[in-house]
Amino acid sequence: MELCIGTRPIFSSAKLKLTIEVPPAVCDDCYNRVLNEFMKLSKIPGFRPGKRVPESILVNFVGKKNVQKATVESILKRTLPHAMDSVTDRVLQDSIRIVTKFSDMEQSYSSLNSLRYEIIVDVIPEVKWIPEDGYKNLKIVVEVDSDIDARITSEQELAGRHKALGTLRIVTDRGLQIGDVAVLDISATTTGEGESNGQNIPSAESKGFHFDTEDGDRVLPGFLDAIVGIQSGESRTFPLVFPESWRQEHLRGVHAQFTVDCKELFYRELPELDDSLADQLIPGCITIDQVKEALLQRCLELEQTAKEQAADNAILDQISKMVEVDIPESLFEEQGRQLYGANLLEIQAKMKLNDEQLASLSSQKTVNEYLETQRENITRMIKQNLAVGDIFKRENLQFATDDLVKEVENSIAEFKRQNQEYDEERVKDQINTEEPFKNGKDGIEVIVPYYHANSTAIQTLLEAHDLEAELTLKLAMEKAI
Repeated sequence: MELCIGTRPIFSSAKLKLTIEVPPAVCDDCYNRVLNEFMKLSKIPGFRPGKRVPESILVNFVGKKNVQKATVESILKRTLPHAMDSVTDRVLQDSIRIVTKFSDMEQSYSSLNSLRYEIIVDVIPEVKWIPEDGYKNLKIVVEVDSDIDARITSEQELAGRHKALGTLRIVTDRGLQIGDVAVLDISATTTGEGESNGQNIPSAESKGFHFDTEDGDRVLPGFLDAIVGIQSGESRTFPLVFPESWRQEHLRGVHAQFTVDCKELFYRELPELDDSLADQLIPGCITIDQVKEALLQRCLELEQTAKEQAADNAILDQISKMVEVDIPESLFEEQGRQLYGANLLEIQAKMKLNDEQLASLSSQKTVNEYLETQRENITRMIKQNLAVGDIFKRENLQFATDDLVKEVENSIAEFKRQNQEYDEERVKDQINTEEPFKNGKDGIEVIVPYYHANSTAIQTLLEAHDLEAELTLKLAMEKAI
């Protein structure tokens, strides 16, 4: 099929406008195909179904307007895939938009017996390095807090495991003390200036929440202090302010009124920490000293892994700062929604969300707010993945076959976990043909070892203090253990 296709960038290098001119011969062929379909489907008086009907009678029966509409649709369906062949390796999925009005296409076909239409597509952005080939000479300094001590972490882990072996006893004669566990119903509303009726804060609500007072540093500052002394059956209402460092950005600085109903109180009765508990703390250990040594070794390994992860993150952060790229909105939304979906699944796995909370967190408004508040982070991640993809091409890097097989297996496992239908061959084809930026994790897993093997400029300064690195290391240890 010979189509006349004009291509030119608009607004940015990541967006193209294609002008497609369909010759009369193709239009005539589509017109005849449409007539044949109508002939098969129409029951015209005086003619047997499927028999040849004169064109004029058929068009009059179906309606000229309907025939023209169906012909234009047939032309689009037939020519659009051919038009996209010229840019198919660059086009972003689901970004194709026909910008010519359908009524204008009908008018053009009716008067000229040909068709001309325009489409706009988003394409994989071009990556510009500043300076050119700057990624080859990275100088990375990783700052890690020297106060992060695997020994302290192992002691905290031992205390936590010891606590898990304790027995909870009901408190009957006093209020909540540090060390107790409380079963709470929690609700919260905003109390900003000018608000006569506060708005519910779904993410701060919980029913039957088991609150360990020894984990008070993990909740909103001031929450623990506000409920110390509360007794079973008692209700308390108090104001709190979400700090500017709160993990959910849309709540930072928000004034809120909390209501807490105490359902039950428990204190923990702990067994004596001696060798008799060793096997329960770590299977296979027979003494507490063995338990302590095993935990310490594990924490040392995790500490080293966390330091290496900090170096990896520094590499990726640095290369993302060295590129200029026009990111199309379709790519931003796709990656942002995927990230939000992953975060929501993680929240669901950690917390019991009721239907109202889940509906609120899944609403279009909440997702859009997330995209806006996280725009900088999402943009940085996209730039990072695009930079990784460009290095892949420039350095002729390849995924290991075992890695590709593992990625296929992981993707299929995820489909099964979500009870979603899938085509195994299609999954394989997609993973084998995707650009690295579309599967940034895979590309990153190759790029980072590449830098470790080829760069002598990566340094770890243990004497420097960096709060973010400290938190990253501690959280990594806690999560892995």
